[in-house]
Order: sequence, then C-alpha cells, then structure tokens
Amino acid sequence: MAEESKRLPPHRRNLVWITFQWILQGFFGIWLQYQSRHKERLPARGGGVLISNHQSFLDPLLIGLPLKRPISFMARDSLFRIPLLGALMRHTYVIPISRRSASSTSFRAAIENIENGNMVCIFPEGTRTDDGAVQRFKPGFLALIKRTDTGIYPIGIAGAFRAMPRGAYFLHPRAVRVVYGEPIPAETVKEYCERGAEKELLALTHERVIECQRQAENWLDPESQK
Repeated sequence: MAEESKRLPPHRRNLVWITFQWILQGFFGIWLQYQSRHKERLPARGGGVLISNHQSFLDPLLIGLPLKRPISFMARDSLFRIPLLGALMRHTYVIPISRRSASSTSFRAAIENIENGNMVCIFPEGTRTDDGAVQRFKPGFLALIKRTDTGIYPIGIAGAFRAMPRGAYFLHPRAVRVVYGEPIPAETVKEYCERGAEKELLALTHERVIECQRQAENWLDPESQK
C-alpha cells in the first residue's frame, strides 16, 4: 500500500484514505453532526499550506474528511512506533516530527511534499485549545511558506473541543463545523516576505483563521451545544 501511495499523483487519494473517509463520514455525520463549508476554496491540484486552529486530536480527521485530495499532517515520530497506528499513519501521508532533535528532516520532508504538489496542514498554536478560542500563532510555519513560494489556506474548526476536550478519553456527541477560508495567494505571501513584513503576514494569517473559526462557531446550532 505504501508503494501504491508513492505511485499515485499527489492529488489522488489512496485506498486507505478513501476507506477511512467512507467510514468516518457516516460516524461523524451522526455522532458529531459534522458539516463543512467552502472546501472548493482549496485547489484541486498543486501544493499549498493549510493553516488551522487546533481544538482536539480529531482535527486532522475533520479537516481531511470532505476533501477529494489527501492532506499531509505532522505527528510525533514516537507514534510511528505503535504497530497498528504507525502503519496507518505511514499510509495516510503523515510526516513524522522528532521532539528530541532539530526538526530539519521534517522541515525538508514538508518542503518536498509541497514542491511535489501535495498540501501540508499545520497547527501554528502548537497545542490544543482549552476553551475553543484561537491562541497565539508560533511563527515557525513562515519559514516553510518562504521556502516553497506557496499560498496560505486558512481553516476554522468549531465544536471539536467540546466533542473531545483535553484529557477526555471518549468522544462526546457535540456538533462540529469546519470552514475553509479565503486563501492568501502566493503572490500576496511573496510581497509580504520581500518587504520583510513577516510579522504582518503572521497577523493576517491569524486573523483569517479566527474569522473562519468565528463563522464555524456561528454556524453551530446553539441547542446542540447544551
């Protein structure tokens, strides 16, 4: 199956990805009343960087669920040593990150993925939220943006921190919404970087994600959150 993934074009999902989408669409649709909007704002082909708020362990599944192309996420390399989980992650485009040493290998892998036409998703908050609000962004992802000359695709998730808050072992039946925001074009990103305005670009990206999250939160049925 790993060889199959390597042979497929970057915009094509492998069988493992498609199977999990099929299973989770039914389960999340019922248990989480899952819905998403504006997935058409993501390009059908070509590389890019998705930037999302981080509400729960479910976030990668929630982001990738409605899409017709695979997304690469990053995860601790220690998780790859868990037999079943590690095999699953290797077949679903996950990039390992080492927390014991410099992440240059992971950084190069992310660059290679984007340059080969894949999309990589990053959670710049660095950790899950405690209250659903979007936290301050760490600027590390800007180096990846600058190296790949790509656009930024903001995403907002709402409700996931209620469905699976930090410390929870079980998934609560709470409604979840995902909004894919208006992209920041590669030309705009390049203009910010060329004039040394990375802090402004960081602030703009943060604002776009907050707006997506606000739209997703407003979309939730208030009764479902009780």
